[in-house]
Amino acid sequence: MQYGPADAIDVSRLRRALVIQLRHHGDVLLTSPLFTVLKNRVPSIEVDALVYSETRQMLDLHPAIARVHEVRRDWKGAGTMARLAEEWRLFVALRERGYDLVVHLSEHPRGAWLARALSARYAVAHDFARKSRAWKKSFTHLVPLLPHAKRHRVEVNLDALRRIGIQPGEGERALVLMPGKDNESGVESLLAGHGLASRHFIHFHPGSRWQFKCWPPERAAALVDALAQRGERVAITAAPDERELDLIAEIRRRASAQFVDFSGKLTLKQLAALSAHAKLFIGVDSAPMHIAAAMQTPVVALFGPSGELEWGPWQVAHRVVASGTHPCRPCGNDGCGGGKVSECLTQLPLEAALAAVDSLLRR
Repeated sequence: MQYGPADAIDVSRLRRALVIQLRHHGDVLLTSPLFTVLKNRVPSIEVDALVYSETRQMLDLHPAIARVHEVRRDWKGAGTMARLAEEWRLFVALRERGYDLVVHLSEHPRGAWLARALSARYAVAHDFARKSRAWKKSFTHLVPLLPHAKRHRVEVNLDALRRIGIQPGEGERALVLMPGKDNESGVESLLAGHGLASRHFIHFHPGSRWQFKCWPPERAAALVDALAQRGERVAITAAPDERELDLIAEIRRRASAQFVDFSGKLTLKQLAALSAHAKLFIGVDSAPMHIAAAMQTPVVALFGPSGELEWGPWQVAHRVVASGTHPCRPCGNDGCGGGKVSECLTQLPLEAALAAVDSLLRR
């Protein structure tokens, strides 16, 4: 496979494109600039997305996206015939769109199968070393990966466009997340009901679906108390997940100060609308951190085993709080020794987080 401009495509001939990102919420949101760039370069093109159903809120209402197609994880438990029927309906819907270009942004095998089955003229994916020859031959263009280069995931995603001759502009790389008018008005009413004025509270999202990315509840509670002593109002959110809700309950038990608790009560779109009204967001490496960045709310991000150069807050005022005494980070492991607890994160001192908060609030 040849890399370089010699096989850049004639984008003026593109009518429809399909971008596939079958990963988690944050990963999907970090693809949003790609849709902007592609639509800007080819204004007449219709760009569709294929994502897991639970992540579609990250892309719904994106002005550069024509349609969002879904893969539902619960198809696997519906029985063989029911699953095949759903898969066939999805395939027919995709085939009827007549894509000229398929951009596949993960290692999921579905992308390679669709690149062949949809007979797109061009198909782009990253050149994953572990993939078979048959997988790689499914694509007309492979994007070289630089395993030792520390580049943000947004730029890695945009490499798929660079590979076919589309160079992103400086002003086109912002994350795009549209809460929608109903969610915006609903959250405004919710905030008013709790006496929270816009830009006069701090949004704290201490949890993550990944336990090894979480700060201990005693540190989180101490942060809430310290912020309250400074006269700050704090609104806490969490996903409607049992482990995250247990974390909030433990923080509530340990904290002396009161906080407004929205944990488990907001959709992702509502979470975005809430972040947009906060004067500051504090959280760990998680989708809500990327959501806050998309809403241009200043971010204090607590990082442990994951790398802030690849996954940090994108194009927003921010401070990263990370250990300088653990040379092993970022290791990418699910806790030290695979034990789901990351010492480089759990040992981050309260003072470091408060210093980051002060630095941003003084801007």
